[in-house]
Amino acid sequence: MEILELAGKIHDECRQGEAFNPLGKDVQFFKKRFYIESYGCAMNFADSEVVASILNAEGFGATRNPEEADLVLINTCSIREKAELTVRKRLTEFRSLKKKKPGMLIGILGCMAERLKARLLEEEKLVDMVVGPDAYRSLPALVVEAETGQKAVNVLLSRDETYGDIAPVRLDSNGVCAFVSITRGCNNMCSFCVVPFTRGRERSRDAHSIVAEVVQLFETGYREITLLGQNVDSYYWIDEELNETITFAKLLEKVALVSPLLRVRFSTSHPKDITDEVLFTIARYENICNYIHLPVQSGSNRILQLMNRTYTREWYIAKVKRIREILPFCGLSTDMITGFCTETEEDHQASYALMDYCKYDLAYMYFYSERPGTLAEKRYEDDIPEEVKKRRLQEMIALHRIHSLESMQRDVNKKFKVLIEANSKKSEAHWQGRTDHNKVVIFSKEAYPLKKGDYVMVQIHSCTAGTLMGEIIINN
Repeated sequence: MEILELAGKIHDECRQGEAFNPLGKDVQFFKKRFYIESYGCAMNFADSEVVASILNAEGFGATRNPEEADLVLINTCSIREKAELTVRKRLTEFRSLKKKKPGMLIGILGCMAERLKARLLEEEKLVDMVVGPDAYRSLPALVVEAETGQKAVNVLLSRDETYGDIAPVRLDSNGVCAFVSITRGCNNMCSFCVVPFTRGRERSRDAHSIVAEVVQLFETGYREITLLGQNVDSYYWIDEELNETITFAKLLEKVALVSPLLRVRFSTSHPKDITDEVLFTIARYENICNYIHLPVQSGSNRILQLMNRTYTREWYIAKVKRIREILPFCGLSTDMITGFCTETEEDHQASYALMDYCKYDLAYMYFYSERPGTLAEKRYEDDIPEEVKKRRLQEMIALHRIHSLESMQRDVNKKFKVLIEANSKKSEAHWQGRTDHNKVVIFSKEAYPLKKGDYVMVQIHSCTAGTLMGEIIINN
């Protein structure tokens, strides 16, 4: 579960609801066209790039316009009810579009596939095909089956599928930042989480294929990659040829050694698995970003036990202290859930106090949304009124806004190495980039011959709670 809606957390370039022809070829080059939307976590966006590669090989070209598409796909998320409601709304809209274009096929991919396949296919008749996260290789055959009028389904989970041999097609990329999946599935049975049931058991991808993908990205101009997994720290792969065990720390080092000009990020870390070896590896390599996403979910030991998080409040705080001891300037973010089953005001105040202690640079906070099929749904009553959940969430958000502003203010009058990612959203006269601590920086282009993918030193002169503003330093 740990990548709770990271789309938008990590890379703004992954915008929902857009598609395009990533190969740069005339769409007429392809026999048919597909349109894909991705929702939820960064892993879903990475999966959509795998799907695009598979479809390209079968003669499908991407389009930004669903009205032009022969095949419309939605890569779905089941983390919260809101995400599912959004997907249902879009499917209804596409179904109306299909009435005007009867040959169009509509399919859902990803985490909603297994749980809702019967309802979406038979009861509501919203889709023609349902494809689970481990079944994307079968997509071309399923398209052929659906074209005959049959309902095409493959939601089988795999113990070994990693798509490691497929070169993803970078959908809607800014050409600077890219995701690279290193694990699939999850072995942590957090009681609130549906991922182990929708994505299956954890398996690690071949390290050679990961490094090869990173090299290819760097050689084509990318300057930042994010290693993705539900729990990257549990990465474990044995190189039988060299009789070498590759842990996440070793993989991180291999990727960092591709080039000092390549920034390396990763997400997400489970607090129980991130090791000193990983922290010292970050400290050793300047191009591994000083930023760790370390979800806590609750500050109450009682609630953590109900969530099956396998650590205590005290253990988590000790881990945060260790991170700051080895990496004094490391940016830290978290996920927090309010209103979990049986949560009392005392439990809520324990979470509030932990947030106040850690003073995260960034926090992603949600009120609890019961998901069908999870351990919590089977074992506990979702007994906290929604208004109480929302009130507690707003208290958390208000506290975090103070911490976020304080974090930004500490960076005023400092200088940072910034990777240019794009034009500012508000002005083409300004660049937008990020520090290695994952803070957004806006600065004037002036007359300097810079481009996306360049590094530049920036002096920070002001800030908001979410953005740093600065000026380029020439002789630093």
